[in-house]
Amino acid sequence: MYSEAELNKFRWRSRRGMLELDLLLLPFFEEEFLNLPDEMQNTFVKLLEQDDPDLLMWFSRKGEPEDAGLAALVNLILDRVQP
Repeated sequence: MYSEAELNKFRWRSRRGMLELDLLLLPFFEEEFLNLPDEMQNTFVKLLEQDDPDLLMWFSRKGEPEDAGLAALVNLILDRVQP
């Protein structure tokens, strides 16, 4: 669905500059992104457009995205790393 150039852009945008986010987003992108259904891939791209403070709040479970798709994706990413 996405071109190699777009995938490279998403890979780069998965590197946030905050270790906490880098440890979640980049491995998820590298290992899972291409296996996701198209709709979830689009949601991941939308997730990358969010501000770092919001992402950090969501991934530390101190808040939740209003968007149900984003909330489901955040939970999916967290479920990969938390028992």
